[in-house]
Amino acid sequence: MSPLKRSWMEIYSPLVEHMKLQVRMNVKSRTVELRTSKDTDDTGALQKGADFVRAFALGFEVADAMALLRLDDIFLDSFEIKDVKTLHGDHLARAIGRIAGRDGKTKFTIENASKTRIVLADTKIHILGSFQNIKIARDAVVSLILGSPPGKVYATLRTISSRMKERF
Repeated sequence: MSPLKRSWMEIYSPLVEHMKLQVRMNVKSRTVELRTSKDTDDTGALQKGADFVRAFALGFEVADAMALLRLDDIFLDSFEIKDVKTLHGDHLARAIGRIAGRDGKTKFTIENASKTRIVLADTKIHILGSFQNIKIARDAVVSLILGSPPGKVYATLRTISSRMKERF
């Protein structure tokens, strides 16, 4: 609740001005309530607004979550490490460490190569981006969970990103 209260004006403004939704924070039930108004033009505005608030609640920056409001082909994908491989104790900690890398280097490399945003929240991983880019990032994260060394993942990402540049 405290990050939501701290960034409330940054969250509230685009929902009301850009999407023309009615928004309120219900402190008692700890929810953000959205509804359409008579000025709402976009039929998917309510869903986009809900995705935007959910992305912020999962840990994405407001500027990154704003892409959900502005672009149509941006999605949010979430999965747990246990969905890929059942790990316990130190093995789980090492897998999280492989994904993050020293000072977040591996995570940033995956984000930059796949043009996505990634949030590591304990054993949950949330990826924000286009459908194809999410698949690239998810494949890289899954290979790290399964034990691939980061150097091998970097090489794979390098070849994939060079193929993506050739396509355009």
